[in-house]
Amino acid sequence: MLYHSYERSRAATPALSLFALAAALAATPAMAQEEKPVDDLHHRGVNAAGEIVVSAIGVTQLDVLAGTSVLEGAELQRSHEGQIGDMLTKVPGVSATSFSPGASRPVLRGFQGERVRVLVDGIGTTDVSNTSADHATTIDPLTAERIEVLRGPAVLLFGSQAIGGAVNVIDKRIPQRRMTEPFHLDMAGALDTAFDLREAGASLDLPVGQSFVVHASGGWRETDDMRVPGFVVAEGLRADLLADADEEEEEGELDEAEELREAANARGTLASSATRTWSANAGFAFFEGDSNLGASIGWYDTRYGVPLRPGAGHHHGEEEHEGEEHEDEEHSEEDGEESVSIALEQFRADLRGRLALGDGFFEALNTRVGYSDYTHTEFEGDEVGTVFDVKGMEARAVLEQANRDGWRGSIGLQYYYRDFDANGAEAYVPKNRTDQFAVFGLQEIPLGALQLELAGRYEGTKVKSQPIAASRSFDTFSGAVGLAHETEKGLRFGVTGHRAERAPSAEELYSNGPHIATQAFEVGNPGLTTERAWGVEAFVRGRIGLADVNIAVFRNWFDNFIYLDETGEEEDELPVFEYLQGDVDYMGVEGEISVPIVDSGPFRLIADLRGDYIKAELANGTPLPRIPPLRLLGAIEAQTERFDVRGEVEWFDDQNRVAAFETPTDGFTQVNASIAWKPLRGDRNVTVLLQGNNLFDTTGRRHASFTKDFVPLAGRNVRLSVRTSF
Repeated sequence: MLYHSYERSRAATPALSLFALAAALAATPAMAQEEKPVDDLHHRGVNAAGEIVVSAIGVTQLDVLAGTSVLEGAELQRSHEGQIGDMLTKVPGVSATSFSPGASRPVLRGFQGERVRVLVDGIGTTDVSNTSADHATTIDPLTAERIEVLRGPAVLLFGSQAIGGAVNVIDKRIPQRRMTEPFHLDMAGALDTAFDLREAGASLDLPVGQSFVVHASGGWRETDDMRVPGFVVAEGLRADLLADADEEEEEGELDEAEELREAANARGTLASSATRTWSANAGFAFFEGDSNLGASIGWYDTRYGVPLRPGAGHHHGEEEHEGEEHEDEEHSEEDGEESVSIALEQFRADLRGRLALGDGFFEALNTRVGYSDYTHTEFEGDEVGTVFDVKGMEARAVLEQANRDGWRGSIGLQYYYRDFDANGAEAYVPKNRTDQFAVFGLQEIPLGALQLELAGRYEGTKVKSQPIAASRSFDTFSGAVGLAHETEKGLRFGVTGHRAERAPSAEELYSNGPHIATQAFEVGNPGLTTERAWGVEAFVRGRIGLADVNIAVFRNWFDNFIYLDETGEEEDELPVFEYLQGDVDYMGVEGEISVPIVDSGPFRLIADLRGDYIKAELANGTPLPRIPPLRLLGAIEAQTERFDVRGEVEWFDDQNRVAAFETPTDGFTQVNASIAWKPLRGDRNVTVLLQGNNLFDTTGRRHASFTKDFVPLAGRNVRLSVRTSF
């Protein structure tokens, strides 16, 4: 399988240990436990008895979560990319912003930016990837142990910014369990052809006595400019560039005409798309009985190219020249042609604890704290452009209830702050600070043959900007209820409903300036009110005959949905967009069916079918922008003791339902194949993986991307990777 899902695992193994949110909803990691031998990296987390070895924190099932997909082991290896968004695009309901190879954030059920939270072990990354699509997330996938995609109303327990869902990355920078082995070493490395990729990473855990574990990990990744099939720019943009070139030539501007034609005819390589990334982490944990305490520090450093829209020029620094005489056109054009890159650094410190409380009503107190100091510098050539500085902290404390005849739950507190400061020509968001305090809880209550699940959250948010003397405060309330039934054969079905609220962000309130990543002059609205949504979701998951199924249908009705709309005006040679609010209708379906065609002990042949569809529009019928089109994926996978062979076809429909200011996106089909080899007999913790992605070198563009018209997906890519665990 490409990934483990909570629902599928539960249906396939009646005796298996379940998790509701792993380290997610309770925002705490697994309980301290003895290290279990892992005999198969392809299904890491499966013990010798065939059970899924994961922990249940707070609740055991919680269908108000509605869906959890987990990438780990060989699934993680097969899906590996440099940015977390691109790693998840084959999971049902997930797309990516794909701004460039160096910056890509997840898109969940058509939501992105401020409506999707990216988490590290249950708390936020505290970067500025939510501020703009050209800003990378500060997560190194090389050091990830597991990635959880969380959808559904209960995810709001992470914060109102998770109204569309959350992605939770579990790494081992704070050891999660005692060790009985003398050391544990994980290593990974890869090479490929489309990016000229070179990468390597390692993670080492060492026991110090019986109760203390220390950890060190790090990764390095470097790529050149990405190879693409055919023309770099889309057909419509190419036609515009060639028409502009003809106009320039008629006016006698031969150099400008030649530059436009050169941009229109660029093919084979995406300029300014190279990347370089490294990370380093160190941590420890102390275990005593069922309690533990650990901490870590980490450093993430990356520099990546930012492809520019051909023919649009680059507007860095225009405001600096207001009131001054502009230099000659030739000099201005040369400035616009300078390569643009982003250098990003983050220092992060984390604390995690679990205090066992005995046999009372509450059995444990779980705590999680993270602090981040982040700097992000945009360069034009070697010249410094805009600098972003962000400092922030997030802390959670969760009381976990004891199981009382099947009644389980937890309650918790959360605090978050972020100091944001940007300086430079493109500091379109003024210096600001956001403070949030929240109280949340969830309960799982047995009702005979049914199961009732409840979740709720209160959040107080204050967004203040001293430079413009602006301050807003918001109180939001979100809640969810779910009712589920499970048959004797393990088929589970039910329905959930929720009421969710989200406070506007600083960017939505106070933006005022050119935003080159979106090719717009963005104007915030200090008068925005709370965004609200009613939602309902029906699901079925489990086994029907020999097939494992996981299907969800959902619909959300938004009041005061916050969105950008074009005004028809122009500022700094950019169209002006302002933040507005309106009623929005979101609906969608996502699902997966997996059927074993042959299952004869050491040999299995499995067929997978996955797909998703989303429709989102304003009350007047106008489509929302950047909504992914209908997508289907079919795959056949043969599994043996030492080899796994997989072939898949992924089809994307045209997206012609577009907002007035965006262009349609042509559909495309990609064919991928892979073979995984476990060379060490009796030890399957070494996996060598050879992949061929986009084998027919098809041009593809993600409709959810701001840069789709001039940043296509990679061309044919042959990738060789090795992953070990000892």
